[in-house]
Amino acid sequence: MARRALPERTCVGCRKRAPASELLRIVAFGDGAGHFSLRPDAARRLPGRGANMHPDPACFAQAVRRRAFGRALRIAGIIDHGVLAEHVDAPTPTTGQPDRSRVASKVGRPT
Repeated sequence: MARRALPERTCVGCRKRAPASELLRIVAFGDGAGHFSLRPDAARRLPGRGANMHPDPACFAQAVRRRAFGRALRIAGIIDHGVLAEHVDAPTPTTGQPDRSRVASKVGRPT
């Protein structure tokens, strides 16, 4: 049986290719007046055109400096990076314990 290739995307910040599962998808929501807000789409399910970026503050800073979000998302107008900046800068838990909100429940499963 042939192995399927993993989909690859390019980070808008560092411009390096990586598997889509390693990158954060970003979508823009507009208010109709030319103002857009960038939102992270960790589940990769929100509608619309998406841009991909490593979830790293350095890649985020590079993308903002290069104005890459407007080009990648094909939007012209004022772009608010606030929500995305909070998401990227949020510290990740390093306790060594699995995140209980992400662990599948074993209650009610047949053994």
